[in-house]
Amino acid sequence: MSKSDLCDQIYELVCQIPLDRVVTYGDLAKIVGVNPRYIGYVLHNNPAPGKVPCHRVVNSQGRLAANFAFGGGLAQQKLLESEGIVFCNSKLDLNIYRYTF
Repeated sequence: MSKSDLCDQIYELVCQIPLDRVVTYGDLAKIVGVNPRYIGYVLHNNPAPGKVPCHRVVNSQGRLAANFAFGGGLAQQKLLESEGIVFCNSKLDLNIYRYTF
C-alpha cells in the first residue's frame, strides 16, 4: 500500500467516527498496522480539517493532543465539547466516549 493510500485509509476511518465519540491514536494504528505516532503525523497534515474530524482522535488516556495542528489543545477541547463530550480535569472518559470500529 502506498503512503498516499494509507493516509486516505486513515482519513476515511476518522470520517467514520460519530459526533460525541472519539478513538485513540492506538485504535487507529491497530486497524491500519502502523505506529500510533504515524497516525499523529498523518492527522497533523490533514489537508481538509473541515471535512476530516481529526479532533476526534485523542491519546490512550483520553487526553488531548498538546500540539493539535488546528488551534492547539484548547481548540480541540472546544470542538469536542460542542459535540457533547464532557471533560474532567482536561480528560475525557474513554469508557463513555470511545468509539469502536
